[in-house]
Amino acid sequence: MKDVSRPVVVVTNLDDATTDLVIAELHDRGVPVVRFDSGDFPAHLSFSAHIERNGWEGKLTTPSRVMRLEGARSLLYRRPSGFTFPHLSQQDARFAIGQARYGLGGVLVSLPDCLYVNHPNRIGDAEYKPAGLAAAVRCGFTIPPSLVTNDPVEVREFIADQGAVLYKPLSVSLYLLDGESCTVEVAPVRPEEIDEGVAGTAHLFQRVVDKVADVRTTVIGDKIFSVRIESEALDWRTSYGRHVYKVVDTPPRITASLFAYLNSFGLVFGAFDFAVTGRGEWVFLECNPSGQWAWLENETGLPMVGAFADLLERRGA
Repeated sequence: MKDVSRPVVVVTNLDDATTDLVIAELHDRGVPVVRFDSGDFPAHLSFSAHIERNGWEGKLTTPSRVMRLEGARSLLYRRPSGFTFPHLSQQDARFAIGQARYGLGGVLVSLPDCLYVNHPNRIGDAEYKPAGLAAAVRCGFTIPPSLVTNDPVEVREFIADQGAVLYKPLSVSLYLLDGESCTVEVAPVRPEEIDEGVAGTAHLFQRVVDKVADVRTTVIGDKIFSVRIESEALDWRTSYGRHVYKVVDTPPRITASLFAYLNSFGLVFGAFDFAVTGRGEWVFLECNPSGQWAWLENETGLPMVGAFADLLERRGA
């Protein structure tokens, strides 16, 4: 077991290929990394922490690493699998999960002098789509007319007002159909499709943007990478087969709004999606605080892995 000092801490699931690329880059630079998944606790992960004047101190132990909690250089939090206690009864597991989340989780979100990419609590805040749209407006982005409701009458009136309207899920949860996981797609809706079932939960509707292309803008620390995506799909994320990628400059007004948006949520990384109109206007669709980005380096050659490693290494900090 190896003692490591001033490591980059990576909390993610086992199959995160994007994070694998960043870890490989950090290893090449000689930067120590301690990686684990929340699901490793307590079978393959232990910790002990005590509070001091500067915050939590103690140690965290994985099967191959021991690190001092107060020595964490930065922490990359990216879609860990979550705590599980399969050997316990349902009631005992529910109790144990709560203790793990607020115990180990509470320590990990409170490390002294640690750069979070991104902080788990701030990720949670930013994943609320209505909060994201409200922040986008405050920060100067143009957004499509939007409605969040469970009132079918309001939806029909919105469609009559706006014309072409999309339905968007407010949260991307696991959805099984005949035992297979599937995605609830962004899709157009017609007035005749709106029935009383709408009243059963909350829904997000937006006017369709008359777009000629999309842009994925990835902000990594102080670096911005914008890629124009030409696609035949209404939602380019549903099909990657025929996309054309082109690196583009980010308009200064958009740049200012990007950093204002991230600062409003306390984020240092974000994957922004824009629809580009025929007039060249960038219309904000959403920002994912845990979004994918690595495939864009493969398509364009942009140095995004290096930028992510720079951020976690805290170069220049």
